[in-house]
Amino acid sequence: MKNVKCKICGGTSKYIFSAELMRKYTVEYFICECCSFLQTEEPFWLKEAYMSPINLTDTGLLARNIYFSRIVSSIFYFVFGGGGKCLDYAGGYGVFVRLIRDAGFDYYWQDPFSQNIFARGFEYDRASMKILAVTSFEAFEHFADPLSEIEKMLEISKNIFFSTQLLPKPVPAHGGWWYYGLEHGQHVSFYSAETLGYIAKKYGLNFYTNFSDFHFFTEKK
Repeated sequence: MKNVKCKICGGTSKYIFSAELMRKYTVEYFICECCSFLQTEEPFWLKEAYMSPINLTDTGLLARNIYFSRIVSSIFYFVFGGGGKCLDYAGGYGVFVRLIRDAGFDYYWQDPFSQNIFARGFEYDRASMKILAVTSFEAFEHFADPLSEIEKMLEISKNIFFSTQLLPKPVPAHGGWWYYGLEHGQHVSFYSAETLGYIAKKYGLNFYTNFSDFHFFTEKK
């Protein structure tokens, strides 16, 4: 099997396994020898995978957003004092923004691929808003070009609090980890703690993690 270039550090990513996505496409996966980033081959199937931006298997959407709003309200209160405008990047239907606004935070929504249902009237306006911090939940694993998306967020704020499941060690076989999302085909990028540490260093940021699902790139110590 051929090797490919890592989308994060530019190192060599070696073939590790193939898996069947969406019950129809055989897709190759590659692991970086340098930063332990796991990527699929170039995702030719994404247009089909995103016929619905919120996949039908995501039955935990509401419970997850309630949980995220509690976590963020606690952390942002102590890190930032609860002030300043914040943005939810790739905010989906706006559930999180509605909840966090109800908790007293000045929060706004952005998502070019989804309808804003629950946070209408609080859309992000780049021309008029200075954003203190960005959140992005369950989006990093969807990024076909991760550094490009991260750079878009960094243009908005140097403080990014996000969720994505860290790649376990050893790397699970293709059927051994639910987060591969084989049934919907939307997950194409998988990060280790080493991967995220590399990204933070590349952009001169501090990196904090709970070594599970929550991570923080920030200017603050």
